[in-house]
Amino acid sequence: MLADLERILGPDHRSTLTARHNLASFTGKTGDVAGAVTVFEQVLADLERVLGPDHPDTLTARNNLAHWRGEAGDAAGAVTAFEQVLADRERVLGPDHPGTLNTRNNLAGFRWEAGDVAGAVAAFEQLLADQERVLGPDHPDTLNTRLFLALPR
Repeated sequence: MLADLERILGPDHRSTLTARHNLASFTGKTGDVAGAVTVFEQVLADLERVLGPDHPDTLTARNNLAHWRGEAGDAAGAVTAFEQVLADRERVLGPDHPGTLNTRNNLAGFRWEAGDVAGAVAAFEQLLADQERVLGPDHPDTLNTRLFLALPR
């Protein structure tokens, strides 16, 4: 399918870029974490070139690349990358945008993975308050954050 999109629409068409982004995600989900990082790096470069660094699709790819780098074992590097994309998402999308809240969740989780348990818990507590305000107390993301905070440490 990707080859057909590239042939018919071209490599820079938004549908082609979306398909490549999805391929990167599924590559990681099938267990090829290093492959996911490689494909995300490639599609991110093209998204930045075609759509610009502040486009929501570019920000999503940066968020997902940070996730897969963390899954590849670089939790500290993931924290740094999430901090950078969070600053850009807050600036471009605002602090209450679902994508911004998602990045905050990812950042808190990888802080935990990097060994900053106190920082992670504080970040999850702040996130929970904002999720309750923005999404409501019964939203699945709010419930997941509440569940994480309830787990024994």
